[in-house]
Amino acid sequence: MDEDTRGRLTRDGIRIYEASDFAGMHVAGALAARILDEVAPLVFVGQTTHEIDAFITRAVKEAGATSATIGYKGYQHASCISVNHVVCHGIPGDKKLKDGDILNIDVTVIVDGWFGDTSRMYVAGKLPRKAERLIQVTHDSLMEGIAAVKPGNTFGDIGYAIQSYVEANRMSVVRDFCGHGLGRVFHAPPNVLHYGRRGTGPLLEEGMFFTIEPMVNLGRPETKVLADDWTAVTRDKSLSAQFEHSVGVTADGVEVFTLSPGNLFHPTY
Repeated sequence: MDEDTRGRLTRDGIRIYEASDFAGMHVAGALAARILDEVAPLVFVGQTTHEIDAFITRAVKEAGATSATIGYKGYQHASCISVNHVVCHGIPGDKKLKDGDILNIDVTVIVDGWFGDTSRMYVAGKLPRKAERLIQVTHDSLMEGIAAVKPGNTFGDIGYAIQSYVEANRMSVVRDFCGHGLGRVFHAPPNVLHYGRRGTGPLLEEGMFFTIEPMVNLGRPETKVLADDWTAVTRDKSLSAQFEHSVGVTADGVEVFTLSPGNLFHPTY
C-alpha cells in the first residue's frame, strides 16, 4: 500500500489533494462502479454470495487492478456482501439467496495507487415493500449528504443532512460505522459521520477526498459484531441498507468518483 504524501494536511490531519489528482480517483472509482454494474445479473434466488465474490475477484484481476480488501487485516475476499439484517462487512459464503433478500455489495479497487470505494443495494427476486422503502430512504439520504458537500460547509452538515432525512422517515442511522478519507490509502482522516449537528466538525476544503456511506436500519440503530470479527448485524434483527460513493470536494461543490456507468446504482433500475 502506498504511503500518501501528496498535497498538504489540514490541522485536523485531512489531506488536501491537487487538481490533477482528481483524474486518478475518477479512474479507480469508475472501475469499482463498473464491476458493481456487471454484478447486477448475478444477483438472483439460489445464487450464493461466494459466487458473486468469485466474479468480482476475477473482474478486478482482468482489469489489471488490485483488490484493496484481499489481505486487509486478514480479510480474504474482494467484496463485502451484507444480506438483510447484516449492516456491513458481511463475508461471502455458500448460503443461497432467497426470494426477497436484499444485499449490499461493497467493492474497493486500487488502480495506479488510487483507491475506488463504492457499495450499493441489490435484491434477489421480488423486492418486499418494507425493504423497498428502506432502500429508497437510504439511497436518498446519501444524496442529501452529497448535496451538503461544498467548501465552507462542515462534516457536521453532511451528517445532519443524512440523519434528519432518515429520522424524518422514521428509520435510524447506524452510529457504529462511518465514512472515511481515502486517496492513495484505503482509510485516512476524517471519520465521516452520518449523523451530527450543523456547523460542527472540520471545514470542507477543495481537494478533500472521502466516502459517504450511510447505513440505515428499519429498527433501532444499535449493532453488534459477530464472532468472526467482521460481520456487523442489527441488534434487533431489523433490516439494514447502505449506499456508498467516493467523492472529492471541488471549488464550488462536489465530484462523485463512483457513478454507475449504466445508471444501475439504485436496484429498481
